Amino acid sequence: MAPRAFITGLSGLTLTAEERAFLREARPWGLILFKRNIQDKTQVTDLVHEALHEVGGDAPVLIDQEGGRVQRLQPPHWPAYPPGAAYGRIHDRDPEAGLAAARLGARLISADLAELGINVDCLPLADVPVSGADNVIGDRAYGETPDKVAAIALAVAEGLMAGGVLPVLKHIPGHGRANADSHERLPVVHASRATLEATDFAAFRPLKRLPLAMTAHVVFTAFDPVSPATTSATMIGQVIRGFIGFDGLLMSDDVSMGALSGSIAERTRASLAAGCDVVLHCNGNLDEMRAVASEAPELSGEAARRAAAALAVRKSPSGIDLAAARREFAAMMQTGIA
Repeated sequence: MAPRAFITGLSGLTLTAEERAFLREARPWGLILFKRNIQDKTQVTDLVHEALHEVGGDAPVLIDQEGGRVQRLQPPHWPAYPPGAAYGRIHDRDPEAGLAAARLGARLISADLAELGINVDCLPLADVPVSGADNVIGDRAYGETPDKVAAIALAVAEGLMAGGVLPVLKHIPGHGRANADSHERLPVVHASRATLEATDFAAFRPLKRLPLAMTAHVVFTAFDPVSPATTSATMIGQVIRGFIGFDGLLMSDDVSMGALSGSIAERTRASLAAGCDVVLHCNGNLDEMRAVASEAPELSGEAARRAAAALAVRKSPSGIDLAAARREFAAMMQTGIA
């Protein structure tokens, strides 16, 4: 049977009996891990293996491993990576060096993930922050201009894919101008269509061929005064699929976040009706997971095509001397800080 159109989180370090039954019966398209699911390499590898066994296939396994503030795999078991702004600072001094550092950093992250059976990273960001915006993006961003952000984001995506890990472009069509943290409440952006198309949306256009993208829980009043991009057919149809031209698999950001209103079932229905191909649910609450699953249909039609096309992009990792690459990366970052 076909998987259902959602990605689910898990509650802890091991699967509960109820979770095992849920994964078998609900058949999510993918899984996502968070810090609560992480202890050490053996434990994570076992958790991934057991969850995939219950799902019954080679499902995507996602994680947010950006570096800086957003890094689910942390020392002492995994290296610390810099925030995206660090690559931007190097880029300001030497654009090619900045791109090389971003590409290599992502390649090293992909090696960390692949060892555990994690094959999708929710990275890169193409958000373009502006003065006065909420700091939820902040130093996670690669810069303040769309060209620079797009160039570094593409280098990050290339580094991940070279290591056999699929990138997820986020937060389409842009979270950098948001006046609130969408984990807590709904941001509303009043910028004009012309401004958005020249800045926020422009950073995503060069990245439109990436295989996967995640929506922004942000209202853009110039297009839709009520609904955030995740649940707005106008934003998805006219902006994400239209102006930006993205044709890959589109997933919602986490539907349990504070920015969205209504029950979890209502949020799931609204996201899918607006044009998201799959719904992302992250918090590991089994009752909510069941509510998402009850509203998520089997993948079919264009959503199934996009899902298959996205997974087909994943290739075997390229050869790399990891020890030498880590030394090179450390030198790059030290040079960038100096």
